[in-house]
Amino acid sequence: MARLFVNEQEVRTDFPDDTPLLWFIRDQLDLTGTKYGCGVGACGACTVHIDGVPTRSCATPIGTVAAGAEITTIEFIKGAAARAVQDAWVKHDVVQCGYCQSGQVMAAVALLTKNTRPSDADIDAAMSGNICRCATYQRIRIAVKDAAQSLPPVAPAAVPKPAVPSRPAPQLKKKA
Repeated sequence: MARLFVNEQEVRTDFPDDTPLLWFIRDQLDLTGTKYGCGVGACGACTVHIDGVPTRSCATPIGTVAAGAEITTIEFIKGAAARAVQDAWVKHDVVQCGYCQSGQVMAAVALLTKNTRPSDADIDAAMSGNICRCATYQRIRIAVKDAAQSLPPVAPAAVPKPAVPSRPAPQLKKKA
């Protein structure tokens, strides 16, 4: 039985180790803010934080989450960066259909926790891989910049790119 910490609560699961973290979060914990988008970690809708690092939960098997790691979902983000991002999202009317927004917000919060004065390049790098089918990218960038301005300056640190577990390259069979 795996023991995980989600939103500061210890939880246990008997899901197989290869079960994507997303399904544990949604099906066992009934935390449905984290969305299923693509299933391969490419769209960002399933982003959660594992020890503060934005991580694609659809491509992260439960068995690969380190013992004692803290998993944070959209339902539990808190702190100055989270409040600033949420306020900016409303102020700039970022959301259209809303499906990608939990992943977008999680990525933005991770960025602003490490760097409260991001450049456009910093924002683009941190938000890369978060796909918005409504194409609100300009509003997202404006909202991230606005959120940053409401936070006290923090020296930029290396902002980790979203974690997507690597997969071995497929082996092609040679013709005889």
